[in-house]
Amino acid sequence: MTAHPRRTGVLRRRLALPLLTAALLLLTACGPEDPGFALQAEPARPAPTATGPGATPGAPAPKAVPADVPYDVTPLLKPSRKYLGVALPDVPASMDALPGYTAAIGKQPNVLAYYAHWQGGFDTAGVRRIHDAGALPFMAWEPYDHSLASIAAGDTDGYVRGVAKAVAKLNLPIAISIAHEMNGDWYPWGRKSASPQDFVAAWRHVHDIFDSAGATNVIWVWSPNITLPAPNTRLAPYYPGDSYVDWAGMTGYFTRTDPDAFDELYGPTMAEIRAFCKKPFFISETAAEQGKHQRADTDQLFSGLEAHDDIVGFIWFNMVKRADWRVESVPDTLATFKKRVSDPRYGFDIRNPR
Repeated sequence: MTAHPRRTGVLRRRLALPLLTAALLLLTACGPEDPGFALQAEPARPAPTATGPGATPGAPAPKAVPADVPYDVTPLLKPSRKYLGVALPDVPASMDALPGYTAAIGKQPNVLAYYAHWQGGFDTAGVRRIHDAGALPFMAWEPYDHSLASIAAGDTDGYVRGVAKAVAKLNLPIAISIAHEMNGDWYPWGRKSASPQDFVAAWRHVHDIFDSAGATNVIWVWSPNITLPAPNTRLAPYYPGDSYVDWAGMTGYFTRTDPDAFDELYGPTMAEIRAFCKKPFFISETAAEQGKHQRADTDQLFSGLEAHDDIVGFIWFNMVKRADWRVESVPDTLATFKKRVSDPRYGFDIRNPR
């Protein structure tokens, strides 16, 4: 198995002073609880216009959901078309890589993935930039410096509450995966460092904090690695439960040494998950390694996606990490990718799902 690319109510007052004091106290009470929490301020924004997959150039953007109405992610859970996702360098701090990628594949992706460090703050402005492009933000939340047991015990609750409040206030859809590929042994939260019980307890604890904060605008993506590199590690003990999960994500790459057929690569994992979970599948990280099979592997990915109605989409890891996974790096592979994504079943503006 080739190495994973990412491992290694206001009261009136007559006096100004009491009013100012009350306001300051209110701001303090509503702020993030963790002193290390960083919430990026949003700059003033002009009135948006429609952009993204299927948008009419120059048309006004869909009306924003009122701040006092919780965003309903239900239409996004099982859309009629499949998500076309990608992980690009520097997103969401910068969207500079998006136009070039869109031009290369001939269609704008409608999921943009990024990797967030535990206790690294929450990039509100960046997440809004993704949404304004007609795409779903997908945050892979990585607890590098905190054990799952400590998270479950509440050691990072101040930080988690700060993120949950920021997500609720933003009131836009966002997909979140916690401690992805937990069944592998290449991350500090993996099977050699944390038990399935630690993972489930941490996941449920964080999910409950988000619920308490009113952050119901989250699509929760449970995301193990495909079982191929760890066939003896069962997935059911890692499952937090149907009320805590919206999508069953999977990470799985087409490499030079792994099976080339979609059902051989993903099939055993999908069959195992289906024994205890009926949630839609989402391929949360994939790509095809360069070599003589890359074009055929890319073709296999799309054929597999189209053969399984219960897979709602995928994210292509379009970066250089241990290998060059960028689809535009090899002309034949790009041509195949571009042809397959031209199918109307891929991509839609997440602000107008249909």
